[in-house]
Amino acid sequence: MASAAAPESVRAFNRFFTEVSGVLQEGILRTDFTITEARVLFELGREDGLTATVLRERLKLDAGYLSRVLGRLDAISLLTREQSVSDGRSQSVHLTRAGKTAYATLDQRGTEEAAKLLGELDERDQRRLLGSMAAIRELLGDPSVKDPFVLRPLGPGDGGWVVQRHGELYAREYGWDETFEALVARIVADHLEARNPRRERGWIAEVDGRRAGCLLCVEEDAATAKLRLLLVEPDARGLGIGGRLVAESLEFARGAGYERVTLWTNDVLTSARPIYEHAGFELVEEEPHESFGRRLVGQYWARSLGS
Repeated sequence: MASAAAPESVRAFNRFFTEVSGVLQEGILRTDFTITEARVLFELGREDGLTATVLRERLKLDAGYLSRVLGRLDAISLLTREQSVSDGRSQSVHLTRAGKTAYATLDQRGTEEAAKLLGELDERDQRRLLGSMAAIRELLGDPSVKDPFVLRPLGPGDGGWVVQRHGELYAREYGWDETFEALVARIVADHLEARNPRRERGWIAEVDGRRAGCLLCVEEDAATAKLRLLLVEPDARGLGIGGRLVAESLEFARGAGYERVTLWTNDVLTSARPIYEHAGFELVEEEPHESFGRRLVGQYWARSLGS
């Protein structure tokens, strides 16, 4: 259940985004069109000949209001309306040559405005922003959202990358020494040499064709699977890669017949904790230890795969 402050947070975001995106300006994208008129032109520019009924459903507009908008655009010669061949009770709407020019102007300026907004951010923050936008659309039911990354099985050359990136990133971000890289190398070697394909699997996440994350699901015992070596590259964080890797592994573990899944991590890896909690894991046990040249607190997490 949402907290009492959550609705105001949503409203604050809406106010902020309408300000930075300029939708409150009198003319959208430096034109004389209202935002609704521009949305109609965008829909017709991408799929000419839509019926008024389809336009109304897509744009969630009142029939009378849409009729007035179409009438204005018709009056300034941007579109024409005719009886629909497929539905005699409705009109099909077509852009005129002037309407197509107006759409092209809106489309170009929209792209320029978006590029300008993104240009103020570095590559890492751009990925975070785009990933967060995709997450909002997905959570609110947009069926057209596609992940900005792909997952694939572990393949040739991936094992070396997993070891290298764990060694480099954990040394840079947490100061861990080479004994951690040695541990990762042993885990990867054991997986590649002796894994049971029906019960164990590894995944690589790719962004724009380059490796950006990884995770292994291995057998702990007959009833228990264990997640190991979750990693997401710094410039790919915020895209939802960690959550998708964990979700994919849970689906695999369930299909492989496991009853529960566990994982071991350390308390300093704070960015991973929300991923595990969201996936239904619970913190079972904590224990201080000295490893990788640091004093740490190990954490044991687990979740059931039952209904």
